[in-house]
Amino acid sequence: MKRVGGLALVLTLAAWGLPLRAEIIEQILVKVNGDIFTKTDLEKRQIRALRDRNLQAKPSDLENDETLKKALREVTPEILVSAVDEMLLVQRGRELGYHLSDEQFKQIIENIKKENKIQTDDQFQQALDQEGLTMDDFRKQIERQLLISRVQQTEVAPKLSITEEDARRYYEEHKQEFSTVPSITLREILVNVETPKPGQLNVAADEAALEKIKQARARVVAGEDFAKVAAEMSDAASKANGGLVGPLNRSDVSPQLLKLIEGLVPGQMTDPIRTLRGYQLLKLESATESTIQPFEQARDQIADKVQEQKSQAEMIKYLERLRAQAIIEWKNPELEKLYREGLAAQAKGTPAS
Repeated sequence: MKRVGGLALVLTLAAWGLPLRAEIIEQILVKVNGDIFTKTDLEKRQIRALRDRNLQAKPSDLENDETLKKALREVTPEILVSAVDEMLLVQRGRELGYHLSDEQFKQIIENIKKENKIQTDDQFQQALDQEGLTMDDFRKQIERQLLISRVQQTEVAPKLSITEEDARRYYEEHKQEFSTVPSITLREILVNVETPKPGQLNVAADEAALEKIKQARARVVAGEDFAKVAAEMSDAASKANGGLVGPLNRSDVSPQLLKLIEGLVPGQMTDPIRTLRGYQLLKLESATESTIQPFEQARDQIADKVQEQKSQAEMIKYLERLRAQAIIEWKNPELEKLYREGLAAQAKGTPAS
């Protein structure tokens, strides 16, 4: 995968209208209780955000590429909010005495190597190099994740409670989340009609194919298993699975096909159908209508969704308290403005743009 351009990616004069001086190697953007977030830190997050959007560019593209400038403008408010919140949570984790031990870090690396079939330390280092990470960078990332997770577990999760009323309210307001999609499952037998050239009709081949499909249908009518006949006589790839096709979401099935099987009940099949390839038989194996799971059946799913919803709301309240107690010093008013936009969007539950 091509990498997005590096240090020129963020806060270009064309993108933001901010004065930059070539001699500045590292620029502090914000201080949070004394900890700093730099221009380089922001660039790395923006690069990841653009890659998540499948946007790639060379540094020379950035000043003139309107798509990239627009994308940067959209992702940066959320990035800034996330960065400040992360710093606050990491600081709180350290206050609570959490840290990543050498043994924990070693075990995490071993687990990652095992999951990704990485055999040697050199291969692991190569994987880090591909992501532009040093081992020290990687350890800091893991430690941040650990501290944030511990803070959530100890200071947010214990405040979550799900009542029967909460669960039933969510169920009533989101019933569609617990509905099944109407679907059909078919079996097919296809007999190809060989043609000299595309678009030309070979009458003899057409009649032979029609006779063969009629024979297949007669065998099924006489009591033979459709799947057995399909395996022996079909030219479709599905013959390897007894002609099975589906299950298919009814919304994904063409109106023409739905019309062909209209009126069939499971177990019934169509008459021979002429297709572009030849002649086809379709058997309706099964059909399900849209149904909504009863509350009791969906209880575990409901609990997970309510917990996620409450966790997000409680985390936002927790972060608001941390922000109120923190000393946050912005060094650039334009970035502070974007940060405020991100906070406003978070409060509304919508992305900033």
